[in-house]
Amino acid sequence: MELPLPNASASSPTQPISPSSLEEVISDFKTISFDTEYPTSQMDKVIGDARESPNEKASDMVLEITPSQKSSQVTAKPPPFEIPEKKEMNIVDRLRAKLNIGNELYRATLAELFCTGFLLFAGTSVNAQFVLSKRRNNDWIGVSVGWGLVLMFAVLMGQRISGAHLNPAVSFFQLTQGKINAIRFILFAIAQNVGAFFGAMLTYIVYYDAINVYDHGLRNVTGPAATAHIFATYPASYLSTFGGIIDQIVGTAVLCMGIAAITDRRNRIPPFLQPAFVGSLLALLGMFVAMNAGYAVNPARDFAPRLFTLIVGYGWKVISYRSYKWFLIPIICPMIGALVGAWLYEFFIGFHIPDDPETTYIHRILDDRNPDGQLREVHLIETKPYSESEKIKEANGEQTTPTQYRNM
Repeated sequence: MELPLPNASASSPTQPISPSSLEEVISDFKTISFDTEYPTSQMDKVIGDARESPNEKASDMVLEITPSQKSSQVTAKPPPFEIPEKKEMNIVDRLRAKLNIGNELYRATLAELFCTGFLLFAGTSVNAQFVLSKRRNNDWIGVSVGWGLVLMFAVLMGQRISGAHLNPAVSFFQLTQGKINAIRFILFAIAQNVGAFFGAMLTYIVYYDAINVYDHGLRNVTGPAATAHIFATYPASYLSTFGGIIDQIVGTAVLCMGIAAITDRRNRIPPFLQPAFVGSLLALLGMFVAMNAGYAVNPARDFAPRLFTLIVGYGWKVISYRSYKWFLIPIICPMIGALVGAWLYEFFIGFHIPDDPETTYIHRILDDRNPDGQLREVHLIETKPYSESEKIKEANGEQTTPTQYRNM
């Protein structure tokens, strides 16, 4: 973009501008850009590029001036804001500028790996305190709430980058609904399992001494000194194979039904509140479906830590438990449950929620202090959007739409 030289005539040739005139040119440029409705973002970029030239090279700076862009008839007021002066970047900002991953898919995959790792590290650590303290430092309600809080923070960290699926079953139902493609699903599933593996590893390292004291150096899958269930899920003694299948399908269906509702834009749940709702949902699951088999409801949460326990000495029994009848249930059944829950929500609720209208109405209804005890007539008040033009008028002291009639 070319900056117009102040007070230049139409016949003047293109010429350089001295550093001392930079602020004058910027002020003039802002005025002209505002009058011609030049995009604000582009205007800020041009001004920023001009100001970012190092002082030691100021004498070499040449701003191309096209005098014909300058009109003597320009009378528009400058925009009601100031261009902030360039601030010195701290080390985090400098590293962000250098290390930021440009490819959106790569950074989303990295976020899934990290956040799933955090989920499994903190979540299995909650389990470790419950098991290794023999329920003195924790109880089952604490485990449920702990997993819910862990998921809330994990989603909060990754939400803006990848959507924070943290679960191949969640990614799978998003795939079937066309919200992600097959490549993204495959990369996410791999990243989630890798993250879960390292999350379980970190818990094992942190609680290594406590595990040794608890099981006397033996890595047991079953029995009173068993510790394998800190990392992966195992069914209760009374649970049949069919019961385990139903348990995992129903539990994951409830989870994904809730996630579909929370993330449905028509429900108008603010993004900053969604992690808290998702975490609360998992805590609720822990309180009503955990007794049967520990509510894996996440193939990565069960398979990767199970693989880790196989490597560190728990033996092949982590795979062959119940004659190989359990191993695949927490892997396959959550994928089925995710589809059941997400699509049930869409068919019964999601497809029937109306889109937000452009014009909304406020219903004023008198409360029960009415003398006659009856509700009075409903009054409809049309609200108007608070547009950019309204903001500009307000900044210039002109009359605008009253605040109470704005749709903020």
